[in-house]
Amino acid sequence: MMVMSSTTKRSPRAPSVPLDEAIDRVRRVYDKENCHPAPADAVAQHLGYTNAKNGAAASAIATLRYYGLIGRGEAKTIVVSKEVQDYIFAPSSDIKKGLLVKWLRTPPVFGDLLDEYPGHLPSDETLKFRLVQKGFSPDAADACRDVFRRSVEFVGYYDDDDGVIGQDVGPSVTVEQAQASGEVASRESAFGASFGPKASQPMQPPVQPQPQPIDEDFDRIPVRLSGGRRAWVEVPSPLYKKDKERLKAQIDLLLTDDEDV
Repeated sequence: MMVMSSTTKRSPRAPSVPLDEAIDRVRRVYDKENCHPAPADAVAQHLGYTNAKNGAAASAIATLRYYGLIGRGEAKTIVVSKEVQDYIFAPSSDIKKGLLVKWLRTPPVFGDLLDEYPGHLPSDETLKFRLVQKGFSPDAADACRDVFRRSVEFVGYYDDDDGVIGQDVGPSVTVEQAQASGEVASRESAFGASFGPKASQPMQPPVQPQPQPIDEDFDRIPVRLSGGRRAWVEVPSPLYKKDKERLKAQIDLLLTDDEDV
C-alpha cells in the first residue's frame, strides 16, 4: 500500500516582489542606515513592519537578499550593499544599467532563465512549464513567472544589442572607478542637479505605505494569530476560483522566504 506524505514540498527560493519594488524598499533602509550594519528588527521597521519576526517582514528581507541588495553583517546584522549607494549616485545611465542587470541575474532561478533564453523570453505558458520543471508548484510558478517577467521589463534586459545584454557581465563599474577615469569630474554640474540621496530618476522617492480605505465591495475577514494577535484579509466579493489560485500562489511564494534574517 502506498503511503502519501502529508509534507508539502516547498518551491525553490525566489524573490517575491519585482526588482523595481525591491529597490524602492532597500532605499528606505539606505535612507535610514546608509551602508552601516543594522539589527534585523530595525531593518524590518524601516520597511514598515513591527519586527523581523513578522512573516511578511522575513519575506521582504529575504527578497532583498536574493537580489544582492543587502547582505549579512557581524552579530546577525544586515548591511545594505555598497552597490545600492553606487546606484543612487551613479553619474551615468550605463552604470545604473550594469547594476540592474547584475541584480536581475543574482537570483539563481532568474539567471538560469536568462541564460536559457538569450534572445527574448518565451510565452507565459513556457516559462511556467520551465519553472515547474525546476521544482516550483504550479501556483508558485505563476507567481514567480510574473515577478521575473516584470523585473526583466523594468531592467530592459532585452532592449539593447539584439537581446543579448547581461551575458558575460563582468564586475560593475562603481562611482569610484568612474571618478578614477575622470568621468565624474566631467559631469560635476549635471551630478549636482540630477543626483543625490533623493534622486528620483529613474526611481521615484520611497513612499511610506499608507493604509488603504476599505472598499464596500470587499469582505474583511479576521484571522486569529498566536499571542492574541489578529490579522485581517480583504478579498473582493465575489471571489472567483482563479482569484483563490492566485492568492494561494502568492502565499506559497512567501513561504519559501523563511531563512533566518
